[in-house]
Amino acid sequence: MSRMSRALIIAAGLAGVGAGVTAFSADRGPAYQLGERLPQAKAATPASGFRAIKWDDLIPADWDPRQLFKGIDLSMLDDSDPRAIRALEKLREVWSNAPSKAEMHGNRVRISGFVVPLERKGKQITEFLLVPYFGACIHVPPPPSNQIIHVSASKPVRDTATMDAVWVDGTLEVARSETGMGAASYRLRAELVAPYWEPGRSR
Repeated sequence: MSRMSRALIIAAGLAGVGAGVTAFSADRGPAYQLGERLPQAKAATPASGFRAIKWDDLIPADWDPRQLFKGIDLSMLDDSDPRAIRALEKLREVWSNAPSKAEMHGNRVRISGFVVPLERKGKQITEFLLVPYFGACIHVPPPPSNQIIHVSASKPVRDTATMDAVWVDGTLEVARSETGMGAASYRLRAELVAPYWEPGRSR
């Protein structure tokens, strides 16, 4: 995959637009498209005390990284074009230092996303990154740091593979984490991690 193709997938992911390329979760076979997000509007009723949030709730209203590409048609640039290289370098810098929302700190929330394991105990996961679209950090570069949540589970999570879709309930913190898979602007102390299920979607 070329560097600018990756940049386009990142931009598509932020906008919630799938890239249209079939991909695989580690153990479950083809299920989602690269860049595809889970339907947030169909969130199940959360457990008592948790508020269902969307990924957009983690982005400050005045932050729009798409302005980086204003006046640039990336689809017309070759990978070797200096403008393409500069745009990608700037994109990565801005993505890594994306602003968080201080008012989200301490909120008890429920959010859905895809799993990128960080720490394991045997076949169980104790820490993972939660990302908003399929393939992030694995098949394509990381999304903005304010679209990555570093999850610490209160109990090891069983039967969960890379890029599995899950619901997570817990207390959100505005706290930056640097991991080998990407930088996260938020941490979530998870009380519950459950498989995501949507009627009509093969699992």
